[in-house]
Amino acid sequence: MPSTSSAVLENHGPDYDKYTALYKHFHANPELSWLENETAAKVVDTLKTFSPDFEFQTGIGGTGLFAVLRNGPGKTIMLRADMDALPVEEDTGLDYASTKKMKDDKGELRPVMHACGHDMHVTALLAAAETLVSSRPLWSGIIVFLFQQAEEKMAGAKAMIADGLFTKYACPIPDVVLGQHVLWGKAGTVYGNSGPVMTAADGMKIKVFGRGGHGSQPHRTVDPVVLAAHIILRLQTIVSREVPPGELAVVTVGALNVGNAANIITHEAVLQVSTRSVNPKWRGVIHDAIRRIVKAECEASNSPKEAEIEVMFATDTVDNDEALQAALSESFAQHFKDAWNPKAEIVTASEDFNELANAVGKPYCFWFFGGHDPAEDEALSAEGGLENIATNHSPFFAPVIQPTLKTGTEALVVAALTFLGAAGAAAASTNL
Repeated sequence: MPSTSSAVLENHGPDYDKYTALYKHFHANPELSWLENETAAKVVDTLKTFSPDFEFQTGIGGTGLFAVLRNGPGKTIMLRADMDALPVEEDTGLDYASTKKMKDDKGELRPVMHACGHDMHVTALLAAAETLVSSRPLWSGIIVFLFQQAEEKMAGAKAMIADGLFTKYACPIPDVVLGQHVLWGKAGTVYGNSGPVMTAADGMKIKVFGRGGHGSQPHRTVDPVVLAAHIILRLQTIVSREVPPGELAVVTVGALNVGNAANIITHEAVLQVSTRSVNPKWRGVIHDAIRRIVKAECEASNSPKEAEIEVMFATDTVDNDEALQAALSESFAQHFKDAWNPKAEIVTASEDFNELANAVGKPYCFWFFGGHDPAEDEALSAEGGLENIATNHSPFFAPVIQPTLKTGTEALVVAALTFLGAAGAAAASTNL
């Protein structure tokens, strides 16, 4: 509904000064996965200022929540944002930078930062919610505003579903599930594609065992540091030697915890490994190779005990529905003009957003919007230095607030109105 979208945004758009302040609040007060209590409470309090007509359910699978806005007959649209932050110490130098530390879900004290932009996601969805509430005379249908916990653990969506999101909590079954993510592209741009847009992800915790002893007598020990080092180096050959060129695959060792003194050879080492892939066949090959390499290196090092491998998380490829993407692309092209790129390359990061749609067998669409300062982006681009842009999960990641927030808000509003009916209509004209 391009004409409706234009009227809604022109006449009912939010006060971005207010949302700039709200964004800074979320950024300065991040919370780790499973612990997003204050963020969730702020979301509910903010939504309540828009209308008394919201139907709330909170505490779903932890801190997850949704608010339903019913506005006559039509399709049911779910708009989703994630709320959690990362155990990263912020180094942006912003006057609203996080200095927060908090105990994680295991009781360990960590620095906390919104290093992945979830604060922008939450703020944009709240601004979109106010816009859609204000413009109710112009559209018809049901909107579910869902705020999810623990996306960084790749487990928050599954936890909400397992806790009864669509059963016990009676969330309306959506006809369409929509979501977005701020990335390192130029602020003001929006991009996506049909088919796979984000990779499948798997996380493993691998514990290998040695025989501890004095650092001066390594011949009396089995050194798990050396064992872990061999595993790490050998894992790097999986993509280069076992996955065909052209197939997207990534294997990353993100953490190694072993030892605590220079003169002690400890008895075990723990590695945390993440993989990314698109093709299920090669996803399986990667997993088998990891297990084979770990087993072989343990045998080569004369490890006294078989390694323990725990799957920490697993989520499938985010695979946009072709028909939804076509409809969304038409709307985005009319609104964002040349700032919309419908043929973006696949993003090698991963999401559990798709779990919400897959749980009820419904189609979904996920897109991206840039957060990098346009002036700096153009300067770096001219110099061929775009690889120097701080990416998500970096301690330097800091989306410029505008036009990033405006773009994210407008994208959600335009997307929702693409699938909602016009006022007085029974359903959207788009064939879902």
